[in-house]
Amino acid sequence: MADGSDTTLTTEQPEKETPAGLVTGIRSFAADHGGARAVIEYVGKRGARIVLVGADGTWADQFADGTDVARAACVSAGVTVENEWERELMDQMRPSNDLWRSMARRTLSR
Repeated sequence: MADGSDTTLTTEQPEKETPAGLVTGIRSFAADHGGARAVIEYVGKRGARIVLVGADGTWADQFADGTDVARAACVSAGVTVENEWERELMDQMRPSNDLWRSMARRTLSR
């Protein structure tokens, strides 16, 4: 009879490498819009969505393989990550005219 197990269950996963293109994109957005703040949203198997809100109200998004990769990319790019959507951040967002037009074309199905 064996005294112990020869396998060990670990929850640690190898660190994912932060894609340089993702960091560059975030850094570029922040530079073009006077700084930025980010909110990271989990999107299931697809990974994580990084919503960037510029100081001028412009916003954009990027996708990462996971929330840990998204957070690391934002830290590397020097962008503050917010824990949730706060009123001040939402008030700062200014949707473009193109976005308003695309939303106006959509109809709800019943």
